[in-house]
Amino acid sequence: MCVDSMTAEDQHSDPEYSFAFQPIVDAVSHRVVACEALIRGPWDEPAWQVMNQVSPERLHLFDQEARMAAIELAGRLGVAYPLHLNFFPRTLDLTPKAVLATIEAARQAGIPPEHIILEVPEAEVIVERTRFAALFRDARSLGVGLAIDDFGATYASLTILDDLDPDQIKLDMRLIRGVERPGPRQAILRAARRACYDLNIDVIAEGVETLAEFQFLAGQRIRLFQGYLFARPAFEALPPVHFPESDSTAAHIPPTRAVGPRAAAAGSRAKKPA
Repeated sequence: MCVDSMTAEDQHSDPEYSFAFQPIVDAVSHRVVACEALIRGPWDEPAWQVMNQVSPERLHLFDQEARMAAIELAGRLGVAYPLHLNFFPRTLDLTPKAVLATIEAARQAGIPPEHIILEVPEAEVIVERTRFAALFRDARSLGVGLAIDDFGATYASLTILDDLDPDQIKLDMRLIRGVERPGPRQAILRAARRACYDLNIDVIAEGVETLAEFQFLAGQRIRLFQGYLFARPAFEALPPVHFPESDSTAAHIPPTRAVGPRAAAAGSRAKKPA
C-alpha cells in the first residue's frame, strides 16, 4: 500500500508513504495486546525522510490523512487488537472533527472505536496541556484512548498525568537505554512507575532492545513492552514476536487495567490501593 496524499485540488506535493507495524506485548501473559502504526516511505524508508517533506502549514492535514490511511491498512491486515496512532495536538485546534473522522475510518475498516489509541508526544502537549485536555475530553467520550508518548522527556512529566489523565504512558527511550546500569534514570523510572500504578495508568516500556534492559524493567513491575527485543516493525505486515525468558518478579504483578492497552474499555478507572 503506497499512499500519495496529493489530490487534484491540492497544489501541495506531500510525500508518498505507507506504514510498518510494531507489536506492544504483555511479557507476563506472552500476548500481543496492541500494535503501533509507524509511518514509512513507499519502500520502507524511515519516518524522518517522510516527515521532512511535509510543509509546516500542511502538517495537521497530513497528520489526519496519514492516520486514516494507517487505519485502512490495519483493517486490511486484520489487526484484531488496539491500534496506536500518532496524533499531533494542534490537529484538534485546526481540524476539530479530526477524532470523529478517525472513528468513522475505524468503523469502515472494521476496527472498534475503543481499539483506537491516539499517541501524543509529551513535549508537544506540555505547553498547552490544559487546553489540549479540554479539547480531548469530548474525544475520549467517544471511546478512543490517550497515550502520552516519550514520557520523561520533559521536566514536568509527573504533573502532566494530573492534567491529561491518560490511559497509558510510553516511557521515553532515553530513560530505557542502558537503564540496568545504576544511576538517576532508575530513580526517575521508579517514580514514574509508582505514580502511574497509583493512578491506574498503564506503563509501556518502548524501545527495549536488550535482555538486560528488559530484566531490569520487569523487575520494576513493568509488564508492557515494545521494542526490537520482542519484534522489529514489519513493513505493511504484522511481525512475529519473540518473548525472552526472565526470572524477574514480573510474573507475579497484577495487571494495571485488565492487562494491556485499552482494557479500561472493559473496566473502570478505579484507583489501586497503595
